[in-house]
Parts: sequence; C-alpha cells; structure tokens
Amino acid sequence: MDRSALVTGGTGGLGVAVTAKLLADGWRVVVPWIAEHELERLDAHPGLELVKADLFDPESVAEVVGVAGERPDAPLRAVANLVGGYDTAGKVHETSIDDFEAMLRLNLRPTYLTTQAALPLLTAAGGGSIVAMSAKPAFAPIAGAAGYVTAKAAVWALVSALAVEYRAAGIRANAIVPAMIDTPGNREADPDASRKRWVSPREVADVIAFLFSDAAVSITGAQVPVPGVGV
Repeated sequence: MDRSALVTGGTGGLGVAVTAKLLADGWRVVVPWIAEHELERLDAHPGLELVKADLFDPESVAEVVGVAGERPDAPLRAVANLVGGYDTAGKVHETSIDDFEAMLRLNLRPTYLTTQAALPLLTAAGGGSIVAMSAKPAFAPIAGAAGYVTAKAAVWALVSALAVEYRAAGIRANAIVPAMIDTPGNREADPDASRKRWVSPREVADVIAFLFSDAAVSITGAQVPVPGVGV
C-alpha cells in the first residue's frame, strides 16, 4: 500500500462497495464514520482505517484528512466524496427554504470541506484524483425535487472549478453521474420500483477505481455517466 484514498460515505450503500474495490486494488483506505452501527457494514482489513468524524464540521474534517495524509509511505492521492442524499419536498411553491437549503447542505458541505482540506496534501504528493457524486436529474430535472436537482448541479459546478484551478498541480476532478443506485436505502425509499434499470454499487465503484488509477491520468473536468445495463 503505497498510496492512500479518503472515502467519505464509505460506510453507506455505495461507499461499502467503493471501499472494498479500492482495498482490493491495493489502496490504503481511510473512511470516516459518525454512528457506531455503520461499522458493522465494513469487514476488517489491514489497509482500512476508520476515523470518527463529523463531515459538516471543518475541524473534524481537517482531523480525518490529516489521518489520510499522515503516512509518508502512502501519501493521500485520491478522495471520493460520496456523502449526499435525496428528497422530494414538492414543487418549488410547496418547498420551504429550509428544505431547499437542507439539500444544498447535505450534498455540498461535506464535499466542499473534505476537498478543501485535502487539496494541499494532494498537491504536496504531486497530484491525485478527486471524485464527487452528481446525478442524472442535475442535467435532466425531475419535478418535485428542486433542492436535490440544484444541489447536484452545484456539485458538478464545483467539480468544474476544481478541474480548472488545480490542473497545473496534477489534480484531476471528475463527477460521477449515475442512474438510480441499487442501495438498501433506495430500495427502502422506493420498494415498489422495478430495479431492472438501476445501477449496482459495484459498477459505480469500478468507475471510481478507474478514475483513481493511472489509466485515467488524462481525464479531468468530466461528467462520467454510469447509467447501468439496459438504460
């Protein structure tokens, strides 16, 4: 393990698959967590380090990023920003400003804080890869989810800015644009849906692992669609 990756949301339905894939590829993986029950989702591994952290708090984020970058023999070279969420509060006239802003906070604040704290370490390591989660509705909006649509569009805007600002430092930034991901949370939220066109967490994890790899060294500022088979 000569390189480290930080995976926010690494204990979630998608994050578990991403963490497992990176560990299998030989990465040292640092995963923040907030609730004890999350730890049951990850198997022990010599390359896995779990750090309790509140990703909405700048000081706590700085601490977990410090752990990710503390080993000179395995510098921080990649960040996967997976924290986010979805809500259908109604059409705009039915959605309170608090509900609207809650979507912005959930989908943007951890991504911004984590990326901001990691950038100096990535730069010092000679570059690396940042991935953030946008979503298909950011580019093909759906009714009743203006906060979510706006937040995921803003994630893409942030990725675009990062790609321009840090290209000279060897840092690549890309956005994943998946279809509905087949996670336990999404199944619970929509139990009657046909999941034939949902994308598996493993498929998304494979794409993220590719974007972290040397094979993707020329890719930055991209919207990377992951629609799944049959879409």
